[in-house]
Amino acid sequence: MKQSFLFFLTVCITLGGIRSVPEGFAQSAASGVARPFASWTATELVLNNGVVQRTISLPTAVSGSFLTTTYKPVNGAFKYFTQTSADFQFELNDTVYTGSGDWTLKTIEKLTDARQGDGAAVTLQSKDGRIELIVNFLLYPGQPVIRKSLTIRNLTAESMRLESVDVEKFTVTPYYATTFSWICHDYGRRRSIGPYDGNFQDALLTVHNSDWQQGIVIGNEASGVVKHTSVFWNEPTILSGLTHKDARFPFRKYIHKGESFTTPQVFTIVYNAHKDPDEVLNTAVPDFVRKHLGIRLSELAQKPTFVYNTWVPFRKNLNEKLVMELAKAAADAGMKEFIIDDGWADNYGDWNIDKKKFPNGLKPVFDYIKSLGMKPGLWVSVGSASPDSKVYQAHPDWFVLDEKQQPANLHEDDLSMRTACFGTGWRGYIKDVLLKLALEYGLEYLKLDFTVVTSTYRFGNKVTGCYANNHKGHKDHHESLYTNYEEVWQLFDELHAAKPNLFIDCTFETMGGLQLIDYAMLKHAEGDWLSNFYGPPDANVDLRVRNMAWWRSPAIPATALVIGNPEMQDAGWEMHIKSLAGALPIMLGDPRKLLPADLKKYRAYADWLQAMENRHQIMTYRQDLPGFGEPKEGLWDGFQRINTETRQGGIIGVFRHGATETKRQVTVAHLDPLRRYQVLTMNNQLVTSLTGQALQTTGFPVTINERYGGTLFQISSQ
Repeated sequence: MKQSFLFFLTVCITLGGIRSVPEGFAQSAASGVARPFASWTATELVLNNGVVQRTISLPTAVSGSFLTTTYKPVNGAFKYFTQTSADFQFELNDTVYTGSGDWTLKTIEKLTDARQGDGAAVTLQSKDGRIELIVNFLLYPGQPVIRKSLTIRNLTAESMRLESVDVEKFTVTPYYATTFSWICHDYGRRRSIGPYDGNFQDALLTVHNSDWQQGIVIGNEASGVVKHTSVFWNEPTILSGLTHKDARFPFRKYIHKGESFTTPQVFTIVYNAHKDPDEVLNTAVPDFVRKHLGIRLSELAQKPTFVYNTWVPFRKNLNEKLVMELAKAAADAGMKEFIIDDGWADNYGDWNIDKKKFPNGLKPVFDYIKSLGMKPGLWVSVGSASPDSKVYQAHPDWFVLDEKQQPANLHEDDLSMRTACFGTGWRGYIKDVLLKLALEYGLEYLKLDFTVVTSTYRFGNKVTGCYANNHKGHKDHHESLYTNYEEVWQLFDELHAAKPNLFIDCTFETMGGLQLIDYAMLKHAEGDWLSNFYGPPDANVDLRVRNMAWWRSPAIPATALVIGNPEMQDAGWEMHIKSLAGALPIMLGDPRKLLPADLKKYRAYADWLQAMENRHQIMTYRQDLPGFGEPKEGLWDGFQRINTETRQGGIIGVFRHGATETKRQVTVAHLDPLRRYQVLTMNNQLVTSLTGQALQTTGFPVTINERYGGTLFQISSQ
C-alpha cells in the first residue's frame, strides 16, 4: 500500500539499552504533523500525532510500573481518567501480571504497520524472569486513534496458560465518570447506565458523559465469542481484550517454551466537545476502519452492488434447468452477482456435485451465468461433513468431540451432520476443495456457512468448541474457542492469496452468534450474511432490513451487511431495494415470476446503483441521516451514503413507516459547505440545488404520501 507521507531517515542512539529515535522532520501529508508519533526518554513514552496524546510512565530503578498517566485529545481538557491507569492485565498459570506490577524496561523501538501506523514497541521483562512482554502502540495520521496489542514471550522451560487478557485497562475518575456516563454498547447503538459487562456483540462501544461532552470509543478486534469489553463492572475501570477465565466462552492460549503470542488489537478514541456520541460513530470511527484497520472490503477493487441468491424459496431443491432459468431472469433484472446456495452437492464434506440435479456438472451452469454478464458464486458449509461422507469415514479424527469424547454437531442437535475441528488436517482439506471450486469455475463469491466454534441455535456453553485431547491445534477445549477462529481466518487469507478479488461471505452462523459481525472477521472476509427475514411487505421485512443496517452501521461498514431474505416477486418489491440500498443490496425469490415491465424496473434500479457506485463509491460509505434515528413503527427513518473523501456526493434514502406526518425536512451532512450540489431523483429529475452548507443547515422537504413508503435521491456536486 502506498504511503501518503514522505519517508524519513532516522538514526538510532542507544542509551543504557534504550533505543531512542530523534525527532523526525518529515511531515504527514494527511495531518501535517511531524513523524514519528512516538518519542521517549529513559522514564517516559509520549505518543502524539497532533490529534491525540498518551503518556506512559516507564519502569525505572525506583518504580517498576508501566502506567498510563495521560490520555487525552491534544486540544482541550479530558476528565475521564485518573492520573495513573494500570494499562494492561493478564494471567499466566493463575499469576496476575499488570502494568502496576514490577517490570524491567529492556528496549523501546519504533513501530510501523502497512497502513500508515506509526508508534512504539516497548519491551519489558517481568521481575520474576518468567516472561518478556512487548506493548505495541500505533497511531495514524490525522486520526484520534491509538491501537494497541500485547506480545507475550515465555522465558521458562514449561508451557504457560494465558487467560483473562485485558489489552487495555483504564481507571476512571471516581463518581462523575461512573455515575453520569452512558454506555453505548451493541455496536454503539444501545444505551445503558451503570456497570456493564460486554459480550460478543461488542465489537465497538462508547462511554459518553453528556455533561462533559466527552467520551471514549473502544473497538475490540478479537474474534467472535472470545472478545470482551467491560465498563465499571468489578471496579471503576474500562477493560477491553479477551474473555476472562470465568466467562461463558473463556479465552485460553498455551504459550510453549521460547514461544510468543500476540493478542488481537484494541483501538480507542478519546474525544471532547461532542454533545452526542453518534457524532464520533459517524466520523472518526468509519474513517479509521476504512483507511487503517485493514478490512478486506477496502482491498476489494470492485464491490458488489446487486446480488441474487437462490436460497428462498428453493432451499435445496435445485437443478440445472431451474438455475439456468433463474440466471436468465436475474440477468434481465440487472443482477451483478448470482449465488447458488445449498442443494448443489450430493453430501456435506466431500462437496461432489449432485449429478442427478446437475448431470453436466456445474461448469456449464457457471459458464452460462458468466455469459449473462454476472459473477458466479456458491454456498459451502466450511466446517461440516455427513457421517457417510468419504472424508469423515477416512478422517474421523478431524472432527469435533464433545465433553464425553463423542462425535458432535455444534450447529444443531442432530447427529446427521458432524462439525470439523480446524485444529486438524481439515483446514488443508477444505482449502483444497474451495480453491478447486473457485479456480475451476471462476467463482467470485463464496458464501461459507454453518458453525465452526459456537452455535446460534444451541444453548448453553457446553456444546461449543472441541474437547478432543489429541488435536494439534489446541491443547484443550478452552483453547479451541480461540484457535479455531484463527484457523478459519488463515483459510480465508489463503483463499484470497490465490484469488485476490474473491468476495467471502462469512455468515453469522459461522461467526457463532445471532447476527454477529466484528472487526476480526472484516480483516479476513468481505461480508456477513446477517439474517433470514421472511414474509410479505406487511410482515415488516423492510423495516427489519433498515433496522439491522442502522444497528450494525456505521461502526461496521454497510457493504459487509448481507441482509436476507427479501424476495424479488413480492408485492411492493421496490421497497425491498430501497431499504437494501443502505446495506449490501441482495435479493432472493423467483425472478421468473416477474412481468417484463417489472424486470425493466429492476434493471433501472440495478443500473442506478451501479452508476452511483461508479460515480460516488457509495458501497464504501454509510452515515446516519441527520435528525432520523432508529427505524421504528410510526416514525420516519433514513440513511446517507456520502463519499467523505471526495465530497462530490452520494445517495440518501428517506422512509416513512407508519408516521402520521406526510412531509419531513431532510438535511445532509459531510458535504463541502462551499460547493453547490444538485439533489436528483432516481430518474434524474432535479429536486433542488443548494450549497453543502445549506443542505446541512436548512435542507429540503420530502413528501411521502404512502403511509409505508420510501424514496432514494442522488446528491451530486455541480
